Amino acid sequence: MSTKRSSDRLSSGPQETPDEHGAFPRLDGDQIDQVALYGTRRPTREAEVLYAEGDRGHDFFVIVSGVVRALEHGEVVRVHGPGRFLGELGLLEGQPSFVTTVVAQPGEVVQLTADRLSELVRDDPVLGDLVLRAYLMRRAVLIGRGNGLQIVGSCFSPDTKRLLEFTARNRIPHRLVDTDKDTDAEELLRRFGVGVDESPVVVVPGGETLRDPSNRRLAQVLGLHASSPPSEMTDLLVVGAGPGGLAAVVYGAADGLDVVAVDSMAAGGQAGTTSRIENYLGFPAGISGPELAERAVLQAEKFGVPVNVSLEAVTFSPRDGHYVVGFDDSSQVRTRSLVIATGARYRKLDLPRLADFEATGVHYAATIHEALACQANPVAIVGGGNSGGQAAVFLADRVPSVHLVVRAADLNTNMSRYLVDRVMCHPRIEVLLHHQVVELLGDNQIEGVVVADDQTRHRRTLSARALFVFIGATPRTAWLSSLVALDEDGFVRTGEHVTTDDTWWHKGRRPFPLETNRPGVFAIGDARSGSIKRVGSAVGEGAMVVRLVHEHLSFGART
Repeated sequence: MSTKRSSDRLSSGPQETPDEHGAFPRLDGDQIDQVALYGTRRPTREAEVLYAEGDRGHDFFVIVSGVVRALEHGEVVRVHGPGRFLGELGLLEGQPSFVTTVVAQPGEVVQLTADRLSELVRDDPVLGDLVLRAYLMRRAVLIGRGNGLQIVGSCFSPDTKRLLEFTARNRIPHRLVDTDKDTDAEELLRRFGVGVDESPVVVVPGGETLRDPSNRRLAQVLGLHASSPPSEMTDLLVVGAGPGGLAAVVYGAADGLDVVAVDSMAAGGQAGTTSRIENYLGFPAGISGPELAERAVLQAEKFGVPVNVSLEAVTFSPRDGHYVVGFDDSSQVRTRSLVIATGARYRKLDLPRLADFEATGVHYAATIHEALACQANPVAIVGGGNSGGQAAVFLADRVPSVHLVVRAADLNTNMSRYLVDRVMCHPRIEVLLHHQVVELLGDNQIEGVVVADDQTRHRRTLSARALFVFIGATPRTAWLSSLVALDEDGFVRTGEHVTTDDTWWHKGRRPFPLETNRPGVFAIGDARSGSIKRVGSAVGEGAMVVRLVHEHLSFGART
């Protein structure tokens, strides 16, 4: 069937889903022929299921002619015609499909295995980038619409909050079915034979139901590389998968090192919680933190290094001239060199009853997930740095008003000039300089935020239903067991700031830049003392540290 005839049928049949921001581009004839070199052409029949919800590693399809519907829980969510290709980011990452695709009008498709699609993405820069861009955008569309898995539980439950945070940080499309507010929640639980007292429950695409799963269990079900890392000796262990850690993984693997990568929560670090990074070199229009993280993860996997998530480092020790890192699942990794890229934990406000609201209305990230949770209500943000400014601009386009609470007397003190201009010019952002939050109002949910002027002591209640906190962070370095030198604030000392009288130092050399008081143990990014808190700087350190790892390994081979 010709493309024209199929298009004519489409115009009189099911209405095709519009292309949203480049999420559903159309391939021309030459591009389809190029894709066909990696797979096969075949006819389709009406009502044929190409792949179903929950399927992993299903094939990739380009529609040459005919029409295909995408269904979620039996409901049609998208319709695609000739030139469109199917699938989304999970196909490249081994995650289950969130939809079922069914042929509505028979025609012809080009069919590739997932492995052959990965080859296409690697080998053809034009087509590969087109597919990757579309898949990244489709993931964003799914997240924005609340498609994907369902988390059924009370919004006041800490475990519900934990699962929401874990899925959000790992960029998994999901929605909350609130047992306190959603009239369908109890019926949904009854359908799966689960009582309200057994929630939260996660309903995974394909019908699997998980009762209050751990983060690791959920990660395993979702294909997030949650298995224990290999126990054999490795060249390089990278603990922490923020921008710096991911850069070390990609450059290390590309250089031929045997690399293991782990993170306690998700790839992306604090950058992964940032709505838009506008001062990163090479992206004049900016790039979202989640997209940057996804691209880096795909690069790492291209070089054969998956990022193992939901594994937290808990012990560190030297052994036989190398190092052993233990994790909270009792596994261990032996390594010739180690990169500490564990970043930092968000600081919390010292406020009465803060814990009462953390499950429902206090946030430490500003992405589309948190914006959706605000349900178009006004919000307050605490923090005068770039994170606070980026959050204010992002949220102000999605909620009625934003109150930016800053202790400093001038935004220029800690915020980049371009952000200051955008914040001050935005009609929905109110900036309260030399103010601080002193009280949260409400029962189970925030109903107001009380702020005080540090100069006049005047108090005022802000109309806000959520509080976003960006006041810095403390390093994640407790697991180093005092064996690695830290500064007075707990950040890792490196290079010229470490002493060399330790008996562990090899004779004849001093610490490399980024190297700790332990030979072959390096620190990069926010965990390192004196680091520059910028994504570009962290990525640069991740690239630089691989060169230093090579120097360490070659020096050890010579001695």
